[in-house]
Amino acid sequence: MADAVTLEQVEGLAAQLAPQEQLKLLARVSEWLSQLPLNVQETDAERQRREYAAKVEAFLKLCDENAAESIGEVDSAEDLRQIREKRAAQL
Repeated sequence: MADAVTLEQVEGLAAQLAPQEQLKLLARVSEWLSQLPLNVQETDAERQRREYAAKVEAFLKLCDENAAESIGEVDSAEDLRQIREKRAAQL
């Protein structure tokens, strides 16, 4: 088995290559990576973002359901009158 090489050593060797050779190396590395399976574990930030998006979707669904239930039942002017009366009564 070959000796282990660190990332820093590889970077140092790659920096010594001519620009055309660096592009060839990049193409090979890209080809190797594209052949890897896509079973990459999601990061905590990605998981939190996905969970937050699911919560927002659930909230919006509840808002839509509530709005659908209250169609025809909302009288904003009457609601405002009642709020003003309550405030006036508290003074």
